[in-house]
Amino acid sequence: MNNLKKLIIFYFSGTGNAKQLALWLSETTINKGINCQVFDIAKTNVRLIDKFSLNTLIVIISPIHGFNFPKITLEFIEHFPKGKNSIVLMNTRAGMRIGRWITPGLTGVAFLLSSFLLKRKGYKIKGQIPFDMPSNWISIHPALSKKTVKYLHEKNYNRLKHHAEIILSGKSDFLAYRDLIQDILVSPVSLAYYIVGRYAFAKSFYASVQCNNCGLCIKQCPVNAVIDVKGRPFWTFQCESCMKCMNSCPKKAIETAHGLFAILIISSLTVTSLLYQHIKNYIQSELINFTLSTIIFIVFLWILYRIQHLLLQNKFVGNIISLLSFTHYKFWGRYKSIPDKKWKK
Repeated sequence: MNNLKKLIIFYFSGTGNAKQLALWLSETTINKGINCQVFDIAKTNVRLIDKFSLNTLIVIISPIHGFNFPKITLEFIEHFPKGKNSIVLMNTRAGMRIGRWITPGLTGVAFLLSSFLLKRKGYKIKGQIPFDMPSNWISIHPALSKKTVKYLHEKNYNRLKHHAEIILSGKSDFLAYRDLIQDILVSPVSLAYYIVGRYAFAKSFYASVQCNNCGLCIKQCPVNAVIDVKGRPFWTFQCESCMKCMNSCPKKAIETAHGLFAILIISSLTVTSLLYQHIKNYIQSELINFTLSTIIFIVFLWILYRIQHLLLQNKFVGNIISLLSFTHYKFWGRYKSIPDKKWKK
């Protein structure tokens, strides 16, 4: 692609990691004298996108959720217009740091599924490149230290520049192939996440008694998954768990309902076990048993989340709920991608 005239970048981002990659790539591209445009998938109507000129390279960047691209990204790709352009896929995975070593995340089926959908539309896949940006999933681990975040930003910035040189010169870049075996092995998990997991994590957020109803989480949600119910933020099943709301709340009032999930797991397993004792002689299919367990889990989740939402209106009870959440405590912290000026030398 030595006749490359234009680069178009589409990205989805919750806490800024994928956006940061998009901006770094745009910066590198413009410095080479190539026209570049950057679009936020959450703010782009894919059905209004026109066909691209053949000398345009397209890059799609998105985080990995449950070893796959999130639903908003997959739907964007599914409705992408037909074309014959070259496309490079990039992702941001949950990067950590041990000394000078960056722990790699897993892409899962994200690149495989997206490449399949895009090839059916006539596109040529020229690259699949993962980036281990700082993990933002503070529902399961404390926020990374500023020192670690700066280190990961610097390393990924240099990696981005290296891979940008390759793809902008017209060459193919399939760095993701080195993780192909691991990605295939975790593919069943990605399916389970898409069927059940994402709905469970969607109900893991709540606004504590510290919430002042500023409405920022509702206004800024990229998928409009947070609504107002009885004067309080309420997370619907549309939530992508992108962590934007939790990590952007000025009062740090959005927390993860660890206590609720402990109760949920115990109650749903108990009911499922009791029910199984009565139907085991009639139903032998593992698939039916799994489906039944899943339905019970989701129903219990919906009921308990509604009850918790009502209980949060009582300050005393709300404080008890917060005490059962790791994210309530200061040491747990919050994460948001940092600007370049804080780490660039």
